[in-house]
Amino acid sequence: MIQEEKDRLSRLEKLRAAQIDPYPTQGQRTHLAEEVLQQFDDLLEKKVTVKILGRVRLLRKHGGLTFAQIQDQSGIIQVALRKDVLGQEAYDFFHETIDVGDFLEVSGQVFLTKKGEKTVEIANHRLLSKAILPLPEKWHGLSDVEARFRKRYLDLIMSDDVRTRLTLRSKIISSIRSLLDARGFLEVETPTLQPVYGGGFARPFVTHHNALDTDFYLRISDEMYLKRLLVGGFEKVYEITKVFRNEGLDRDHNPEFTMFEAQIAYENYEYGMDLFEEIFETAAVQALGSPEIQQEDVVVSVKRPWKRLRLIDAVEEIGGVMKSVWTNPEEARAVLQKKLPTSAHPDLNRMKTTGEMMAYAFEMLVEEHLIQPTIIYDYPVEVSPLAKKCPADPRFVERFEAFAMGSEIGNNYSELNDPVDLEKRFLEEKDREAAGFDEAHQTDTDYLEAIKHGMPPACGLGIGIDRMVMLLTGAKNIKEVILFPTLRPSREG
Repeated sequence: MIQEEKDRLSRLEKLRAAQIDPYPTQGQRTHLAEEVLQQFDDLLEKKVTVKILGRVRLLRKHGGLTFAQIQDQSGIIQVALRKDVLGQEAYDFFHETIDVGDFLEVSGQVFLTKKGEKTVEIANHRLLSKAILPLPEKWHGLSDVEARFRKRYLDLIMSDDVRTRLTLRSKIISSIRSLLDARGFLEVETPTLQPVYGGGFARPFVTHHNALDTDFYLRISDEMYLKRLLVGGFEKVYEITKVFRNEGLDRDHNPEFTMFEAQIAYENYEYGMDLFEEIFETAAVQALGSPEIQQEDVVVSVKRPWKRLRLIDAVEEIGGVMKSVWTNPEEARAVLQKKLPTSAHPDLNRMKTTGEMMAYAFEMLVEEHLIQPTIIYDYPVEVSPLAKKCPADPRFVERFEAFAMGSEIGNNYSELNDPVDLEKRFLEEKDREAAGFDEAHQTDTDYLEAIKHGMPPACGLGIGIDRMVMLLTGAKNIKEVILFPTLRPSREG
């Protein structure tokens, strides 16, 4: 136990000895700190007594005058205590029992200091919660940045930027709901535990259900269940939910993340592109006030319309691989072996089709160059088992992904509703799995049976909420936009 903790425990006992409850059940307020500052002139003129609640962030004693800062969810406001107003005994008792970090209820009238600082003069105060451990002094100077994420509660206290970013996350999600609800979409809930995982390419987390004596998977996507709802007669459904992928941790990936998924009957991927752009622009304007975001030294604009490129064209224009290469798998492999680093060759050598290699070339040579929001569409059929083929060129499917700042922010397509074609593609995915691709799509026989009953043409939409928030708030790491990100086990203790 550190000395500071011992001292605070001693002050806690002093409070209890004076029959003061250091942990009362509730506080009372008339104004938030932000409201006092905004209404200051009116409060001053009318001599209104305000009552505010919050954490003590600063204490400065100058003889018979003490200034403090009180922080609530809306911000920080200065308060002042005068010995000649409170009396010597009450003034001394305050300093003998109150610490930075404690929660207080204070009431009094506002005034301007000689330096023009908007301040509340405390006429009465009440302790709401005694803090036993002190706040860190040099929080953002820590060499171990993971400590900020591990003790997010301290990060929120100490950093305005962190609080602002995570508040904006909530506003961004609310904007999506508002937009879709106004369009007649129905928000639904689908299973987190699934007997067959699907809707994406990822390794799942496995868990065992004791009563049923069978394994289940934490969902990697909710897509397959949303499409079952289209079979059932719903036409516009969406879900904002947690999904789980058993993958590594880096600046763009967290094993537990938030996904927005929607399914829209009687529409195709062109409708999805338009809606995707509208969701981003609306969220930026509503949450940030502008469609332009400062990202490092780049201004990113999510204002519609975005640039759109076919994947095969992007690989040629940005990646430097000519379209003529894709007529022969061995020719394509030979060209890519020269273009890609040797570390990529093992994955490349396992690929059997030009479609797989084309998608891999895009991932390795193009993605990082897509800084401004860009829609890449018409993906190879080999890497898109759930998407409908392009009528003009069956080598490709009506699928698009959106990218910004070198990262994917959403995967979407015209849904494959032909059960004969889908069954064939499930078999092809089995072959990919046998070839060593752990992330091959699983065969979902129940879903296959469902669409045999008839599923309308539809557009599917998927957006990674965490990456969306990263883009719109200028965050460089996905951990910055998740309240409690997944972390390696602590070595402490």
